[in-house]
Amino acid sequence: MWRAHLLIAVRLLARNRVYAAINIGGLALGLAGCLLILSYIRYERSYDAWLPDSERIYQVQATWTEPGQPVRRSQNSPFPLRETLAKAFPQIETLSVMSNGQTVLTRDGEPIFLDWAGVDPSFFEILQLPFVSGSAKTALPDNNTIVLTESEAVRQFGTADAVGRTIALGAGEGKRDRRVGGVLKDLPKNSSLKLTVVARYNPADYDWMPPEAKGWSNMGQQHYVKLRADADAKTINAALPAWEKRVVAPELKEGKPSASADMLELKLVPVSEVHLGQAQEDALQPGGDPRTLATFAVVALMTLGMAVINFVNLSTARATQRARELALRKVLGARRGQLVVQLLGESLLMAAAAMLVALALVEVATPWLGSWLGAELKIAYLGDHGMLIPALLLLAPTGILGGLYPALYLSAFQPATVLRAGRTARETPGKGRLRAALVVVQFAIAIGLIVCTSIIYSQTRYVETVDPGYRRDGLIQIDAAWRFAGSDRYGPARAQLLAVPGVVAAGRTNLGVAAENKNVAAVRRPGAPQDLSIGLYAVDPDFFRTTEMGLLAGRFLGERFARDLLTRVGEVGPPTPDLASRGINVVVNRSAVRMLGFGSPSAAIGQSVQIGIDGGALTPSTIVGVVGDTRIRTAREAIEPLIYTYDPLRTSQVIVRYAAAHPGEVMDGISAVWRRFEPEIPFQGRFAEDIIAEVYAADRARGGVFAAFSALAIIIACLGLYSLAAFATERRTKEIGIRKVLGAKVRDIVRLLAWQFSKPVIIANLVAWPVAWWAMRDWLNTFDARIALGPGPFLVAGLLALGIAIGTVAGHALKVARTNPIHALRYE
Repeated sequence: MWRAHLLIAVRLLARNRVYAAINIGGLALGLAGCLLILSYIRYERSYDAWLPDSERIYQVQATWTEPGQPVRRSQNSPFPLRETLAKAFPQIETLSVMSNGQTVLTRDGEPIFLDWAGVDPSFFEILQLPFVSGSAKTALPDNNTIVLTESEAVRQFGTADAVGRTIALGAGEGKRDRRVGGVLKDLPKNSSLKLTVVARYNPADYDWMPPEAKGWSNMGQQHYVKLRADADAKTINAALPAWEKRVVAPELKEGKPSASADMLELKLVPVSEVHLGQAQEDALQPGGDPRTLATFAVVALMTLGMAVINFVNLSTARATQRARELALRKVLGARRGQLVVQLLGESLLMAAAAMLVALALVEVATPWLGSWLGAELKIAYLGDHGMLIPALLLLAPTGILGGLYPALYLSAFQPATVLRAGRTARETPGKGRLRAALVVVQFAIAIGLIVCTSIIYSQTRYVETVDPGYRRDGLIQIDAAWRFAGSDRYGPARAQLLAVPGVVAAGRTNLGVAAENKNVAAVRRPGAPQDLSIGLYAVDPDFFRTTEMGLLAGRFLGERFARDLLTRVGEVGPPTPDLASRGINVVVNRSAVRMLGFGSPSAAIGQSVQIGIDGGALTPSTIVGVVGDTRIRTAREAIEPLIYTYDPLRTSQVIVRYAAAHPGEVMDGISAVWRRFEPEIPFQGRFAEDIIAEVYAADRARGGVFAAFSALAIIIACLGLYSLAAFATERRTKEIGIRKVLGAKVRDIVRLLAWQFSKPVIIANLVAWPVAWWAMRDWLNTFDARIALGPGPFLVAGLLALGIAIGTVAGHALKVARTNPIHALRYE
């Protein structure tokens, strides 16, 4: 029986090649899109799950809630945890700190930065990373031994067998030889770690830091723990708040005790959940977004649903061709159940053929999608992340859902009605209301995706070009400029920078383009009931002219005013003792003026406030200038109130303004100046436009995926509409012939058929618009700087879908309208 059903199905597909191609092609596109998104979702959820015993490994994360400030969720945690946490909780089998930074290596005469991590020897017991040379037990016997990744060992020594060899790391007085104690296999891309050089953690390296910088309020290091096999992380997390109250002592902040335990919340987070977790501050690798994955999953399922709708529509439309065949089978003794099985078999056969085509499309598209989304997507059919089982799990419900209703619908025809004398196949029963409803659903999905794609594209363009409050074009940011902070070399270096052709200005700051660092100080206005928290950042007098920041009132900071300069004890020390008595001058932005309660920028000039600098005693400060608000971070974050101090010892970047036709030549000139003054430190210069482009790269990639699925949805919808138009015109051939005999013109016939298929698209707009508006409103609300949600994208998407629908059916309509009516009526 099964062999007979299979032969019938193959013959039917061969006899109706166009129908088969459209049905299989539409299903293949939907299945391919679904498998591609499934592959990406599985990749995002596989981060660090490949580690042995990953279910027992946790990262200690910290949430810091300070009044008046946004909540900070960090993957770093306080310094004291290394000595206290494991002693307090016996469920912890092993704990290791990981302190991250960069070191310098000179290769081929050029210095380069390498990612550096200082860890306890127990680190490799917790995270059992594979070694290609050496072993975890002997990798870090002392402070002079390091572990390299395989690719770095090959780059440095030409071989991964590098144990025992020596490499010089560091710069200046800190440069010294290190012995390689082990070589790690390169980490896969789905790792939240970022390792190139791993050294033994040495607490003495932090002796230069003041005690308060290593307290409970400083999230400076990552901590990993491995629990005992019978331990429960939920029990530890439930006990942590009470433990914090006991061990976290109050700290002095701005000269007052600060209850750090009330603001600090520690939590053990499974290492496999770090990548998609809420805490992404201080992450070593860019985190993922669970909402994006959920959105992609919904879009993929909707696209597959459109393909299934096509299948149902075309199968029921073909009832006019299959009705007599099935009626004859009933007359010859076939039961309805047998017909249902036969029709479901045909559906599963087409679904299987579509799956084979879909897998071929996935093979072709996977590298493209991986490159687009920055993911290391691989195609495998077997194993933990194999494609075969998901493909089979998709195949069965797709075939059954696509074929069940048509099977029940077709097998329900009564032979007496279908085979009545004089009745043609085209007159077989069927009102087509379900098909019209399904077309509405199809185009509603397609229109919704087009609207979302348009808005995402417009918002991404907007955030990259929105006015940041200063002139961003023509800026170059030089990182690692902290080397100049406490040095008298900056003056000569700046003079040579200004001598580079095209360079017109240069200034220093620790608040770069799209800054990630956050420095908040307590600010007290005389008579105010409580202190305010306002961002405090260092600049030099040339910074404002370089960025062309607008002055609203007063003046900028300058060299000729003694109180403008914030003096410090040594290069890394606190403010000098006399600062509290003499005070300093500061510049604030408009948001700070509003927060401090001054009526206008001019009203703020000359006003006195007290600022807690570096968490120390409050320093009298006079506002001498007010500048416009600037967007220093991403467009998702609100503009912050800021205070600028002339504090050269805290600057870490040099900002250069250029006015030249060839920016690359300017960058080369700046690089040459850097190498003259810092030959052992790599040059890190970036154009401001490139920094912003990098910040929004993920948003652009997501917009690209939406655009691809919008195009896919339109293609699938048009495939279905094309076939439905063909069947509809075939079914109405007699009617059209009569209309032409009665005087209807070609344009009247075309208008009639076009209107038939335009109505579902118009209704689809009414369904799609409110849903898309609601989804995009919520998405846009995650941005502080956002476009207005106007009618433009909705109207354009609706008209585009309507135009595509009319264009799709126009060919059939013209063909039928131009046919001689005698051919349609001759059988009468």
